[in-house]
Amino acid sequence: MSTPHVPLDEKAPDEQVSGEQVLNVDSHGRKLSLAHRLYTGDVSWDFVGRKKLWFIISGVVIGLAVLSLLLRGLNLGIEFKGGADFSAPTQVNAQTIGTVTDAVMDTDLPEMDATTVLTIGSGEVKVQSRTLDDAEVKKVRAAIAEATGAQVDDVTYSLIGASWGEQITKKGVQALVVFLVLVSLLIWIYFRDWKMSIAALVALMHDLILTVGVYSWLGFTVTPSSLIGVLTILGYSLYDTVVVFDKVKENVADLPKQARSYSEAANHAVNQVLVRSLNTTIIGVLPVAALLFAGAFVLGSGPLKDLGLALFVGMVAGAYSSIFIATPLLAWLREREPQMKEHRANLARRAERKAQRAHHGEAVAAGAGAPVQRTTRRTQNGRNQTVRTTRSARKGK
Repeated sequence: MSTPHVPLDEKAPDEQVSGEQVLNVDSHGRKLSLAHRLYTGDVSWDFVGRKKLWFIISGVVIGLAVLSLLLRGLNLGIEFKGGADFSAPTQVNAQTIGTVTDAVMDTDLPEMDATTVLTIGSGEVKVQSRTLDDAEVKKVRAAIAEATGAQVDDVTYSLIGASWGEQITKKGVQALVVFLVLVSLLIWIYFRDWKMSIAALVALMHDLILTVGVYSWLGFTVTPSSLIGVLTILGYSLYDTVVVFDKVKENVADLPKQARSYSEAANHAVNQVLVRSLNTTIIGVLPVAALLFAGAFVLGSGPLKDLGLALFVGMVAGAYSSIFIATPLLAWLREREPQMKEHRANLARRAERKAQRAHHGEAVAAGAGAPVQRTTRRTQNGRNQTVRTTRSARKGK
């Protein structure tokens, strides 16, 4: 990848004489964007170098998620734990959910606190509760009919067994395992690097545990919509990680010939795709946030809330993990390889020899009484290199 030439600033002739280039303007004097400066390396944030900090933060968050799952568990919906499901025709309005909920609670039946009331469109209300016996079913149907103004016979009832929920859970776990295996194979085949597969899987598991943990923290009901949302965000997280890894693969090509380590090349890749990742995440999260708001605060319950929460948390976590988890972990794994250790040792020896030559040149110039003038110039890899010239050398030009 060639670095675009950055011209000298015509308004700073003194700086041009000394050889220093202005790096934040283009040939027309317009200020370069942050995305451009990140891509060329003029501006760079050390994501990979601070990997310990990111790992500690992620470890704490994941630990809290696991702790919540162990202590509080998940609020499983009727589809997973079984129960009674009632439906009644009615004209839905802002008071429908509250009115039906109060009517069911007024039956004074035990263990009805977990009852869920939601509306389907503008002409149906649905009530989900624990498993009821025949007498309790009649009492609840009568209460729903009175609250909605429908006939008792119009209030339909169905019993959902817990075995059906167990089947859904089993199929979901099977789909997750198959997905992870296929993802590992796909990344290994494309990048020819099994360490990228490991880093991508760790990032996926991070997003999965964090999303499920948020459900436990907030007490949201886990429904089939939640399961769909979780599987969806795994694909999104994988996409974001592959984008970063593709740029890493490009930057580390012929790495032994480069004057930077694997970690530096990987960090440059993260900076190059940073703006793209942020823009993609923001564009994707905005409509999801609208779905979550509508489901949680407008409708109060239903599949929109369950799906919206999984997508919102998963998309944000996916963008985070691709930058702060997957790439730093990949760099850490690769830097432990013998060839990478040898490459870093070669870079250290080159830097030491360069420093010795510079020190010797300054000592010779100082002994001759010729002051040293330092200027900077732009190298092909986009970095600034210090150039020292003595007064005698400048007079000889």
